[in-house]
Amino acid sequence: MRIVFMGTPDFALASLKALVENQYNVVGVVTVADKPAGRGQKTIASPVKTYAVSKGIKVLQPLKLKDESFFAELKALEPDVQVVVAFRMLPEVVWRLPKYGTFNLHASLLPNYRGAAPINWAIINGEKETGVTTFFIDEKIDTGAIIAQAITAIEPHETAGSLHDKLMVQGAELVLQTIDRIGAGTCQPHPQDKELTFAEAPKIYKDTCKINWEASGVAIERLVRGMSPYPTAWTTFIHKGEALPVKVYDAQFEPMLHNLPIGQLIVGKKTLSIAVTDGYLHLLELQLPAKKRMKIQDLLNGFSFEDTKLER
Repeated sequence: MRIVFMGTPDFALASLKALVENQYNVVGVVTVADKPAGRGQKTIASPVKTYAVSKGIKVLQPLKLKDESFFAELKALEPDVQVVVAFRMLPEVVWRLPKYGTFNLHASLLPNYRGAAPINWAIINGEKETGVTTFFIDEKIDTGAIIAQAITAIEPHETAGSLHDKLMVQGAELVLQTIDRIGAGTCQPHPQDKELTFAEAPKIYKDTCKINWEASGVAIERLVRGMSPYPTAWTTFIHKGEALPVKVYDAQFEPMLHNLPIGQLIVGKKTLSIAVTDGYLHLLELQLPAKKRMKIQDLLNGFSFEDTKLER
């Protein structure tokens, strides 16, 4: 089958690599336009484009997916099937183009966690397991008929980063299985159950990442893990009268009864903890403004938390 692949970040790259390295017939790649990034604002290509170019695969980078010239180029590739991983919502004329349809890889067990940030929300909400789903694209977001699913456990101290990497590999395998089913004529998609109650995975904003110190210790720890390493939970310290926004990459909750006010800092020689409603949150890895990300032991070697308090 002639395959057109659509995707942009590393999560998508794993699936594209799996297709190419296993000799599937990828005739074209659609990805985001090159963008300036970093301090020097150098123009950077997406990971998917960089790999596709290295393999001599034709790359399309439309600014608008409804552009007639883009559609003409896409149609000229004569795709039998299109594979979408971590890309934009497609117009109907695009996803209806291939004779075997267009399917998407989503990082959750649909219909659970439809939306932009399924990995983050699964951890924030304390799920014990998640997985990946392939489904045929339809008019709405993440609502199409399910082709295949694979489950993975969420470990007790899982982060969004570690779960991302697990699902990236698992997802690539599921993409190959899905292509094989479609090619063999054994694909039997089933509609998503409209009667199920399920969680959503909406886009994450800066305010979503702000730590609410009135929440339970378990909820705060899950937020930290669910936002690590990106987009990262944050809070504000008042240090010698100056507000310091601080990124929190790792923390661990210890349940315990205490009489300390919520938000009080407890500074040890190698530890930094914050009193919460039902115990202590031990901060393990932080990033201060204009500084690099550091383990708390290393941070305490060069930064004094004397005359520092938590902004609430």
